[in-house]
Amino acid sequence: MRNIILVGLGGFVGSVLRYLVSGWVQRLSGTTLFPYGTLGVNVLGCLLIGLLGGWADNVAPFSPPVRLFLLLGLLGGFTTYSTFSYESMALLRDRQTLAAFAHVGLHLVLGFGAVALGYGLSNLKG
Repeated sequence: MRNIILVGLGGFVGSVLRYLVSGWVQRLSGTTLFPYGTLGVNVLGCLLIGLLGGWADNVAPFSPPVRLFLLLGLLGGFTTYSTFSYESMALLRDRQTLAAFAHVGLHLVLGFGAVALGYGLSNLKG
């Protein structure tokens, strides 16, 4: 139960930060024609999970509860894209090249396909 609470609290903080940072970046861009806020959050989240995850993997400064809070909770709430990217990097690190490319390809194709399917289903006249 403690782990669930840690991930949930981190997710809450990460989600609030995503909302604030995304809005700030979008306002800075001065346009609504491209989702710069989402792009900024995803790139920043990837940078942070790379830094913190690499530090945790190589130096091991984080206890398992802190790792759950930061990597799964906070950064997972900030952007799941960062988790996806970190998992892809971990597969490459472990020399699972085919699995890494399959991971990336399947997420892109199936994720976009699922959005298109859901969007199409939402427009059905009942």
